[in-house]
Formats: sequence, structure tokens, C-alpha cells
Amino acid sequence: MGTPEFPNLGKHCFVEDCKQIDFLPFTCDACRQVFCLDHRSYSQHNCPRANKQDFTVVVCPLCAKGVRLIPEEDPNITWEAHVNTECDPSNYEKATKKRKCPVPGCRELLTFSNTIKCRDCDVDHCLKHRFGLDHKCPGPTKPESGFLFANFLTRTRRDAPNPNSKGQATTSSTWTRLVNAASSVRASAEASMAKLSTDFTQVVQSKDREGQGRSGTGDEVCPQCDARFSSVMTLVDHVERVHENGTNRTGARKVSVDVCPKCSRGFRDPVSLVEHVEKDHGGSSRS
Repeated sequence: MGTPEFPNLGKHCFVEDCKQIDFLPFTCDACRQVFCLDHRSYSQHNCPRANKQDFTVVVCPLCAKGVRLIPEEDPNITWEAHVNTECDPSNYEKATKKRKCPVPGCRELLTFSNTIKCRDCDVDHCLKHRFGLDHKCPGPTKPESGFLFANFLTRTRRDAPNPNSKGQATTSSTWTRLVNAASSVRASAEASMAKLSTDFTQVVQSKDREGQGRSGTGDEVCPQCDARFSSVMTLVDHVERVHENGTNRTGARKVSVDVCPKCSRGFRDPVSLVEHVEKDHGGSSRS
């Protein structure tokens, strides 16, 4: 059996008169023997256990359910077990009742081949009444509003009890306080967000002006932080904004700057301003 390279390849047919070697043998699922192509069926090799694979099912006349008969067991015993355990006579009408088209006056039975489900109302109809106009289709169901919390508030207010009685008045006042508290929290949150946005904008603008002043190449120098500015107005704005407002800083002092009316140059000492006017502008301080 087989070849020198594959000694276990192929098997002989189990039938005594055949014994043919088959390299693709068939194994019977009943008697578990090996057969060739010609004897693979139950009838060809006279399988003694062929009836073990057959199933017999009877329909219960009480509940219209299928009852499987167990091989080598009395059918009466199987029937009694079904009646005492799972038999439900109320299922008979559901199983045997034939569905009909729901359109008034239509007696067409709904079977596998003539049943159409309407995609709008999701109801089965016959082919004759498959269109919406034929069975008076109400149309698709309208979806609810997306803002469910608003619907909840509206429904709660509408269903609120009449405040005539004492208990109803208590419920109404509680609901009023709840709504007022929610409104106040919302207003406070909006005010906080607005203030935060304003403060952030001011800080950004302050940083930008300070950066522009520090990056200047002019001759005006801040007496507090030695920052250089290109113009006197920028220096004055810097001193008023940074140093004069910071009263809680250690060592901070108020600084006054005198501006030349001719060239707009700033001087911390009035004497220096007078000397500058007399020297550079001929002693005249009029513009």
C-alpha cells in the first residue's frame, strides 16, 4: 500500500469484494469505515447504521411545534415528554395564522414572494399596495429635536402642577429657585469669561509695547530699569505704566520727565532742560 516515498498513502476499500486501494478514500459518518468512490454511499456498502443519521420530526397538533423523535426510543414517551414540558397551545394560532395585507378590503395573503416592506412606515404589504399612496402611508416618523435639554425644560414647565394647593406651591417655588440659580450661574460664568478675555488682551498689548520700547535704539533711557526708548512719549508711557503703578514694589519711586518744547527731548532734571534750551536752541523755549 502506498509508495516507497509515501508508504501510508491510500487505503483499501472496506467492501470484501472490492478491496480497491484509493488514494482519496471516503470515511462513512455512520459506521466510520473507509470506502472507495464506488462504495461511499449508504446503499452501496449496505451501512448497518445508516438509519442512525435520519431524523424524524412530527408536528404537534396542540402548539404547532416540531417534535424530534429520538432513535431507539418509544415515540409515545417522546410525545409525553413534549406535552408535559414545552407544549404551549397559545402558540398554535400564531404559527398557523396566515398573514394578510393590512389594507382594508384586501384579502391577499403575505407570502415570501409577494411581501414588500414599506421603507417609510415599516409595515409589510402585498405587491398591489406596495406604494405609499396605495396603502395611505403616513410617511416617515419625524425625529425629535436635537436639543433634548430644552425639550425637557419646556415639558417640565408645561407639566408643572397648579400652585393653588400648598404642596403644589412648594414644588413651583423650588423649580423657580432652581431656574434662577441656573441663570445666575450662567451670567457669572459669562462675566468671568469676558473679564478674562479683556485682561488677556491688555497683557498682550502691554508686552508688545514693552518689547517695542526695549528694542529701541534711541537715547532715552528709563531711570528705573535702564531700558532704552526711541522717543520721549514712549519713555513717559513706560514710566507711568510700569513704575508709577507698581507702588508695592520695593525701591520704586515716582519719576517726572520734562520735555523740550522744541525737539521733544526728555530731561529728568529741569536744570538740564534749561541748559539744553540755552545751548541748542539759542535760549528760546518757544516752539
